[in-house]
Amino acid sequence: MARIVGRRTSLWATSLLGLCLIGPLAVFTPLGASLALAAAGLILGLVAQLRANRLAARCDKLSGEVDVLSQRLLRIETVARAIAEQQVRAADAGLPADRPEAAPDTSSLSAGIEEVTAEIGLLSGIVRELAAVVAAQDGEIAGLKAAPPPPPARAVVRAEARPEPRSLQVAPPRRPEPTAPPIPPWTPRAPGRSTPAIRDPERDAALLEAFDEQGLEVHLQPVVSLPQRKVVSYEALARLRVAGEILSPEIFVPVLERHGRTTDLDRRMLQRVATIARHLAGRGSQAAVAYGLSPRSLFEPGFLRSLGRLVEGEPDLSGRVMLALPQASWRSLDAEQAGALADLRGRIGFILDRPLDLRLDPLALADRGVAQVKVPADLLLRPGSYQTLSDIALEDLVAAFARAGIRLVADGVERETDVPDLIELDVPLAQGSVFAPARVVRSEVLNAPPPEAPEPVPTPNEAPEPPQRRPFRDFLRRAG
Repeated sequence: MARIVGRRTSLWATSLLGLCLIGPLAVFTPLGASLALAAAGLILGLVAQLRANRLAARCDKLSGEVDVLSQRLLRIETVARAIAEQQVRAADAGLPADRPEAAPDTSSLSAGIEEVTAEIGLLSGIVRELAAVVAAQDGEIAGLKAAPPPPPARAVVRAEARPEPRSLQVAPPRRPEPTAPPIPPWTPRAPGRSTPAIRDPERDAALLEAFDEQGLEVHLQPVVSLPQRKVVSYEALARLRVAGEILSPEIFVPVLERHGRTTDLDRRMLQRVATIARHLAGRGSQAAVAYGLSPRSLFEPGFLRSLGRLVEGEPDLSGRVMLALPQASWRSLDAEQAGALADLRGRIGFILDRPLDLRLDPLALADRGVAQVKVPADLLLRPGSYQTLSDIALEDLVAAFARAGIRLVADGVERETDVPDLIELDVPLAQGSVFAPARVVRSEVLNAPPPEAPEPVPTPNEAPEPPQRRPFRDFLRRAG
């Protein structure tokens, strides 16, 4: 304790002495005072670094001593087990316990126990001293990270009293006018190697022709629970078949964007997603089907309002059709888009996909109806390769999502060795080629007719409506 107090007192005395020297120096030569203050900060930083290195060395030494202690405890347990087995064998042989053949020599065991007890006491003292040193070091580092003190008031008064020449006076800068947030680009999250967009007009015409005909396919990739690996939902991925070749979205989506057809793609995919969800519900499955929506479709007038008709009149499909929006779209929603998504809540589920970072607010996302958050597995297991991370630990972030009712999905799991690490992080859901690749949906499932609405049964108190008379001109128009 005396050493810690002495260090703090020396730091305070040095700081006070530096301020007493830098204060008068700042009055006469502000530049020299700034350089002196910077040099003092550099020296203090080097001192803190040296102390941190010394503390790390002591921690390594303590870790080695703990390893030696664990080895001795393991040796003692082995000796005790051997003694117990010898006593059992003596009892089985019928030898009395007080005979020399049956009573082992326990002097070495007692000496070993006393030695281990002494070392435990010594290590406990070292740990307490190390904890005190770490606390003092943290306080000193926090003080060094604090902002430097402002310059003396006398120098500030002189600077303010000096008039500014009129030739150097400029008007205050104008504030930039607020502009609408840019539309984030659509980066489809599809497996496979990304291929640059082909800008050949003939190739574009072939892609558009295949898109307008029967070339659009739907592939499903399951999302499984951990550790059971049970399928809980599916993700619908768009594929385009051109001349027997299956193209990923990285190839044909840029062509659709240049021709303004991404909204048509989303409409057709969502209709097929609803058909697949209806097929799964008819088979008694509880799995939902999700689709990654293009951010450009959010700006299409009336597009979000029309999504409610996908599950209208079908209570069995409530929550089975899910929309995945990238994090950039969730952050740039305007009032109209937020209102349209709020009207869809309860009928269509929402997913946050393609995150830019992990600075997420689980409660705010839960208020918007987000049920799942998809995060790449590399971002969860190897966060050092990403620049922007969360302010809290990953374990706490997973627990925060669980408390808010949001399920975290580890996306893009490509290695079997990553699965135990995800289970250790308590990640509930996962998706990737390790569990199952994306497979095409059969045409008979997509071509199934929609269920017919049941005819209303008139109540006993309600008379049937009389037949309406139609003009003869309507009959001729229908016949023609």
